[in-house]
Amino acid sequence: MRALTVALGTALILSAATAQASFLDKLKGAVDQVTSGSGGSGSATTSGLATDQIIAGLKEALRVGAERVVAQVGAVDGFNADPKIHIPLPDQLAKAQDVMRKFGLGAMADDVELRLNRAAEEAAPKTKELIWKAVNEMTLDDAKKIYDGPQDAATQYFKRVATPDLKATVEPVIDNALKQVGAITAYDSLMSKYKGLPLVPDVKADLQAHATQLTLDGIFHYLAKEEADIRANPAARTTDLLKQVFGGS
Repeated sequence: MRALTVALGTALILSAATAQASFLDKLKGAVDQVTSGSGGSGSATTSGLATDQIIAGLKEALRVGAERVVAQVGAVDGFNADPKIHIPLPDQLAKAQDVMRKFGLGAMADDVELRLNRAAEEAAPKTKELIWKAVNEMTLDDAKKIYDGPQDAATQYFKRVATPDLKATVEPVIDNALKQVGAITAYDSLMSKYKGLPLVPDVKADLQAHATQLTLDGIFHYLAKEEADIRANPAARTTDLLKQVFGGS
């Protein structure tokens, strides 16, 4: 612990003069020294912050980001009205959509698409606790890899360690939500009408798998954006601990 503190103290002293710089870059050298066993001594940094506070700051930054993302995409139209993460019909249905419109089934197809997005919006809030769990279980070595990594290093960490749990949690929620918002009934009605059309190709779609995967993709998309914002923008550090550890404006 004493080896850690002098190195971290140096990084933190410089933070006031480099407030716009990436806060993870400020700590990178300190973490490198700690994990390699070099550095000075002391149980706390010269700024009064101990090692566990530094790591807590990183974890809180990621928890804050995750909470923002889940609140955004889990709201009404969080998926549906956002062109970056809007869930389209599955490929086979999308290819048949023009044919459907010619025969007056366009509105039914659009309704199924809307309901897919409503299911995603309902499922998204269930992911927050799992993302927080991944944050809480982050080790010092994980943190170092995030410091050293690209702008979405933390998001890639979430994908690696949390995707199986997220998928297992989201799938039944999506399945239930698809039923609750009427997507399954709407899909069945659409397919019944579509199959009655002359000379149309057969189409099949797994709405649950499609909506589950794109729900997770949408969440990860905004986690990466939030991570980049927190790295670069002092205004994104909204809690007392984040301001204490990383500085702010």
